[in-house]
Amino acid sequence: MTSPSVAPCRVAEIDSWTDEADVVVVGFGAAGTAAAYEAASANASVLVLERTSASGGAAAMSDGMIYLGGGTATQRGAGFEDSVENMTAFLTAACGPAPDEAKIAAYCAGTVEHHDWLVARGVQFAATFRPDGGGTSPLDGEGLMYTGGENAYPFDELVPPAPRAHVVQGGRPGGAALMTVLTQAALDAGARPSYDTSTERLVVDDGGRVCGVIVSRYGEGFAIRARTGVVLTAGGFINNPEMVEQYAPVLHLTGLRLGTEGDDGRGIRMAQGAGARVKRMDAVECALPFNAPRGLVHGILVNRLGQRFVNEDTYMGRIGQRALVAQGAEVYLIVDEAHYAPNWLGVPAAWVCATAAELSAEIGLPDRALVETLDYFNQHAAQGVDPLFHKRPPALTPLTPPLAAFDLRADKFPYAPFTLGGLHTLPSGEVLDVDGEPIAGLYAAGRTTSGVAAQGYCSGLSLGDSTFFGRRAGLSAAGAKP
Repeated sequence: MTSPSVAPCRVAEIDSWTDEADVVVVGFGAAGTAAAYEAASANASVLVLERTSASGGAAAMSDGMIYLGGGTATQRGAGFEDSVENMTAFLTAACGPAPDEAKIAAYCAGTVEHHDWLVARGVQFAATFRPDGGGTSPLDGEGLMYTGGENAYPFDELVPPAPRAHVVQGGRPGGAALMTVLTQAALDAGARPSYDTSTERLVVDDGGRVCGVIVSRYGEGFAIRARTGVVLTAGGFINNPEMVEQYAPVLHLTGLRLGTEGDDGRGIRMAQGAGARVKRMDAVECALPFNAPRGLVHGILVNRLGQRFVNEDTYMGRIGQRALVAQGAEVYLIVDEAHYAPNWLGVPAAWVCATAAELSAEIGLPDRALVETLDYFNQHAAQGVDPLFHKRPPALTPLTPPLAAFDLRADKFPYAPFTLGGLHTLPSGEVLDVDGEPIAGLYAAGRTTSGVAAQGYCSGLSLGDSTFFGRRAGLSAAGAKP
């Protein structure tokens, strides 16, 4: 089925405006609430258009981890030191190749202020630490977590590790608690919501400036004028099969999608219709939640050739991305009896054998491949080293038969992906055209854009850069300096 047209409407075609505001925000999720709050606080009249009957978006479904650092009050309260320089170095290495260095620099420089802004709005964090988190779902009361492999190779050799995922308190899921607070903050600041309102097209004037939107509400279409700017915060495109096929076909390997029905790429396509440039549309994040209970990290992950491809003690999102993109989602977790337990999702081992040779044959791996992989791993693990992937003690231990294998192929185990690519924006929120120039009157933030992450990710970055750059986009659209 062909997607509806996103070609912009010319202002000369508008007979009348049904509504108007200085700033029109499309989408009332994490980025949209932040944009609406800042625009309203800058004395702009703000109208927020939300296609569903409530605010929240994908953010409300999340675990509520926000990636912040540089020495926040929460980090200091939990006894951790961090710096803007260390955070910048880590994100530059972890979010590449070729990350958006301008956005990383802005985000890291403003991360302590952003933490305090969230707290001032009513977001609660706890100055506690969960050492075995690894990006898996937190519980209320757990404050800081490592969610990017900061304490694993190669990043632990780059800068001193510091946990930066700040878990929102106030109930589970934390994302729902976060969105309750941010929604109320935006409303209290004066933003006016219009629910059950689907934005269909942008309106542009004769000079190409975006000056409004065409929307549909309860089957009726009408035009809304934006006097100073439109801010697109309408989510990603994980639930648009045509866009996935065009830009990120690797996602067809797994049926699970992290997102809402609203993550259909419409905001991206509307901007493209007005000449916008996109960036990193092939980039995806994919969690592979194999690493709980934490004892399973003692095992080794092998591909269809029976070879290891990653250090198992790193962030599950980094492992998932490599498993999906580089290994075609054909991987297996090999553990021994001492460290075996059913996965936290209730998934048991698929095979149990007395020897590596028997296990290899049961799985269907190449003859002796797993035997040689295990022999090499065990020989060095006994000496406390991992020459190939630098897995660290205490997770680095020899594996002693009998052995078990979890089937982590995509048709047997949940891979949890979402898109990272989107509109190419400046750190201040302006959407760039195909020539790299800002499109007048058009701003964007959140998963509608290509944010801090490029080909790498850390849990909490979506909520972090959505709220941070949402604030900046809202200020820019209101004519204030971010």
